Amino acid sequence: MDTTQPGLATTVAALRPRSWKLGAGQPMQALDQFSAADFTHIVDDRADVHVSSRNGRFYLGYFPNGRPGGADEDWVTGEGWVIAVTGTASVPGYRMSFGTETPAEIIAGVVAQILATSQPL
Repeated sequence: MDTTQPGLATTVAALRPRSWKLGAGQPMQALDQFSAADFTHIVDDRADVHVSSRNGRFYLGYFPNGRPGGADEDWVTGEGWVIAVTGTASVPGYRMSFGTETPAEIIAGVVAQILATSQPL
């Protein structure tokens, strides 16, 4: 790199161009990880999918057309995935949301990690 010249002085190879996974992909990559024995699956009249643990502490919602909201809640319409785990009296839970175009492989990875760290009581 030549620091005596103004501007960016580099090569294409040094920038290491990449392509990135884009597009929603196949939601079953994430949804197929939930067994019927341990989770409840519901498909509603909008074709949204809701998965919850039998004890209700885990929730995953898949909204292919965006999560519905009222006129004063337009911000939810681009939300395609919601993952939430309810906390305990001493440890707070968490909630994540992802857009409708988030690749299903990414959601599947998050789900796999959450399931791998869960333990039966």
